[in-house]
Order: sequence, then C-alpha cells, then structure tokens
Amino acid sequence: MALAQEDINYIESLIRKVLAEQPDQSRFDSRYDLELRERTIRVEEELKHQRELMLEGFKQMEKRFEQVDKRFEQVEKRFEQIDKRFEQVEKRFEQIDKRFEQIDKRFEQVDKHLIQITTRMDRFMFWSLGLTISAVIAVLKFM
Repeated sequence: MALAQEDINYIESLIRKVLAEQPDQSRFDSRYDLELRERTIRVEEELKHQRELMLEGFKQMEKRFEQVDKRFEQVEKRFEQIDKRFEQVEKRFEQIDKRFEQIDKRFEQVDKHLIQITTRMDRFMFWSLGLTISAVIAVLKFM
C-alpha cells in the first residue's frame, strides 16, 4: 500500500509540528551536562575537603598518641622511683630487724645477769641468815 504524496506531506507536517512543540533536546542535554559537571565538581571539592579534614584529624590523633606515650614514660619512671624507694625501705627494715636481734641478745644477756644477781643475793641472804643465827646462838651461849 503506497502512500500518496499528500499523505506523506501531511505526516511530515505533523512530525514537524510535534517536534516544534517539544523543546530542543540538545539544549536540555547541554544544560543537564553542565549541571552534572557542576555537581561533580562540588562533590569532588567536598571529598577533597573531607580528605583534608581526615588527614588533619589523623595528625592530631598522632600528636595525642605521642603525648600519651610521653605520659606512660613518665608513669614508668615514677614506678621505677617507687621501686627504688621500696628497695630502700626493705633495706631499712632489714637493718631494723638486725637491731631488734641485737636488742634481743642484749635482753638475754641482761636476763642472765639478773639470774646471776638473784642467785648471789639468795646465797648472800642464806649466808647472812646463817651467820646471824650462829652469832645469836654464840651470844646466848656465852651469856
């Protein structure tokens, strides 16, 4: 079925009319491309800014870790000093223990001397009593 020239002309006019009523796609495509490019540039700039912020945050965290390391070193030095002090205290306690042992020996010596003195006093008292009684008997006998 072949179309007549009039039908072809009519179809062409309809197509032209429809195309004329619709906006130009090439304009929309170029505007859309520009908007996409602008958005892409904005996103890239934001990503760059985020990367810079992250790098700055990492630097600050690294500084904080260094500070924490320094604090740990200081604490470690303090613990070493405390250990030295404990060693000195242990030495002092050992010296005190030795002194107590010496004092115990002295007390034992004093105890021995006191025992010796009491035994001498007992002997003296016994002899004194004996001499006093014999003197009284001798005086009574000669009287």
